[in-house]
Amino acid sequence: MYDIGTRRACPRCQDEPAPPEEPAAYAYLLGLYLGDGCISAHHRGVYVMRIALDQAWPGIIDACEAALYAVRPDNRVCRVKKRGSYAVSCFSKHWPCLFPQHGPGKKHERRIVLERWQQEIVDAYPWEFIRGLIHSDGCRIINWTTRVVAGERKRYEYPRYFFSNKSDDIRKLFTNTLDKVGVEWTVLARGSDPFNVSIARRASVALLDTHVGPKY
Repeated sequence: MYDIGTRRACPRCQDEPAPPEEPAAYAYLLGLYLGDGCISAHHRGVYVMRIALDQAWPGIIDACEAALYAVRPDNRVCRVKKRGSYAVSCFSKHWPCLFPQHGPGKKHERRIVLERWQQEIVDAYPWEFIRGLIHSDGCRIINWTTRVVAGERKRYEYPRYFFSNKSDDIRKLFTNTLDKVGVEWTVLARGSDPFNVSIARRASVALLDTHVGPKY
């Protein structure tokens, strides 16, 4: 029940399991984990959560570290520098309790379904979940097109968000949550694979700009 080297009990291992104490941070970390995270067995029943993040976005690396500390406050978080990226890691006996999506194999090759208590957190903190997913597997870009106006061709630019993930289940979690907050989206297939979710309508982009914003 207790974590390595601490007296703090895991909220999921109680006789009456409870949600994490910081549900907003948990929703954000869940999004990061489903996008670019993994949980691996270490030794003596200890597991390591690793989130791979591009070093170009130090603000997201800081936010990830803060979320890990919020969810497991008694465990040390470390950053391991790799070529062009950081692996933000934290050791705990209870990552499989807190993230039951952990399992053998790649996430896109197995079912990913939220448990009821996780879905309740996502429903209560949808923007934190969306933000975590976009910070891991999404981006905000500027698209452009040209139009002929009064005989003159002019260039127009407009912002757009993308989320790309091979897992049908993870993309569905993302789009279901977008639906709940009123964001319109479309799927752009890469060849025959619908890996990319696009948000381009002005009102929907404005919502994402308010609650997520560009990577930083």
